[in-house]
Amino acid sequence: MITSKQRAELRAKANEIETTLMVGKEGVTDALVEELSRQLEARELVKGKVLETALMSAREVSDQLCEALHAEGIQCVGNKFVVWRRSETLAKKTGTAKAKFKVNPVRAGAQKRRAAAKAERERRNEYFKQTAIEFAKQRRRAEQDGEK
Repeated sequence: MITSKQRAELRAKANEIETTLMVGKEGVTDALVEELSRQLEARELVKGKVLETALMSAREVSDQLCEALHAEGIQCVGNKFVVWRRSETLAKKTGTAKAKFKVNPVRAGAQKRRAAAKAERERRNEYFKQTAIEFAKQRRRAEQDGEK
């Protein structure tokens, strides 16, 4: 499962690629599934088009293909759809084990600062809690000594 940020990045990449898969009047066939599988291994990101003669929508075709190939449906607009699946062979060729997605350094820095501030608050709260417990113990001892 990919995040919405990763999906948005893949949608941006899909704008630049050409449509390489055509779905005709026969719909989703075994040959179409095999062809898409080959294309996903070669490219990871494939754009397809559902012709007017097909009796299915782009969303239906995308869902069926994604289910058959364990892929992710990235986008469906009009009669076009985009499918993504991480390719093992492409990862071996490029030397990357996972698909690379951009990391926002500003967001990462803000998350680190928030985590550090939270840890500091928790440390401070624990200190004041322990101080209050010690003060209560001292007061109780003083009260018990005063009664004797």
